[in-house]
Amino acid sequence: MASTWQDDAVEERPIRRAASIVCIRVGSDGPEVLVVQRSEGSRFLPGYVAFPGGAVDAGDDAHAARWFGTAEEGPRAAALRELTEEVGLAVTAEGAVATRDLGPIDAAPPVADALGELCHWIAPPEVPVRFDARYFTVGVGADAEPAPDGHEVADAWWVSPRRLLEQWETGGHKLYWPTWLTVTELAACTTVEELLGLHFDAREPTDHEQATMPRHVMEQD
Repeated sequence: MASTWQDDAVEERPIRRAASIVCIRVGSDGPEVLVVQRSEGSRFLPGYVAFPGGAVDAGDDAHAARWFGTAEEGPRAAALRELTEEVGLAVTAEGAVATRDLGPIDAAPPVADALGELCHWIAPPEVPVRFDARYFTVGVGADAEPAPDGHEVADAWWVSPRRLLEQWETGGHKLYWPTWLTVTELAACTTVEELLGLHFDAREPTDHEQATMPRHVMEQD
């Protein structure tokens, strides 16, 4: 089930397909996920912590047809491409490769099922940049290290979901509502296997959440 987490009646903006990917690995204190800090120059959510991802480009359906045998897997292909472009990790059938080139994926694409669908978000009309976004999970080796592109992504690092929530609670990071809820769901898992098998329904914030959470969670700060 998709969610429009606010439903005020406003003029509708165009909506684009998008995808994000939650990379998961075994850490020293349990499972870790890969997050990025968006560039301060970004039009949408500058400086926020998020997961690698972005809009589905025109060429992603062709990537999907080549990698997964069907153009309908465009969002999965976009998630892999964005990960490669933003943090220099190409996920292949043989593991994660440090590169910004899609060649390793072309040579050994992962099976579609290796990217499990975590959740599905549809942004409400009042959001400045509207998206219909699918989030995927994928497991990678403990040695996979990100290299932020320095353009769209200012920083990238591995962190346990619980630790990330703690840092958000103390004001260390800004998390937009879809990211906050996703991290909260991830934080309830204790093993990599649980994280990789997780699927949840996106939802709108409760009235209490809208009234008590920091403003940046509900709208771009």
